[in-house]
Amino acid sequence: QVQLVESGGGLVQAGGSLRLSCAASGSIFSMNAMGWYRQAPGKQRELVATITSGGRTNYADSVKGRFTISRDNAKNTVYLQMNSLKPEDTAVYYCTCRVTTTNLGEYDYWGQGTQVTVSS
Repeated sequence: QVQLVESGGGLVQAGGSLRLSCAASGSIFSMNAMGWYRQAPGKQRELVATITSGGRTNYADSVKGRFTISRDNAKNTVYLQMNSLKPEDTAVYYCTCRVTTTNLGEYDYWGQGTQVTVSS
């Protein structure tokens, strides 16, 4: 079993910054692709950013140039640095990781979500 624990959400004014973290623990053999999604009230969950095991990144157009995804493989942790935040960034942010477990199965896991609220 693998657990993902997110941290770093909160309330910030427009133009401010937050850094989200998501640490994985448990029966991990290797961490593969990792990413962040978000879901605003009344909307579908949407992709924010992903990063491969080799460090290749992909971003939603709405966050390009403002958000940066990174990972620390030694800590099994993925980060999302969010700068120049806008009220429309307000959402619950979820991390997700594709993990090869110690029994060599490959599974997708999700964090519990962390609230990010940007005031205008």
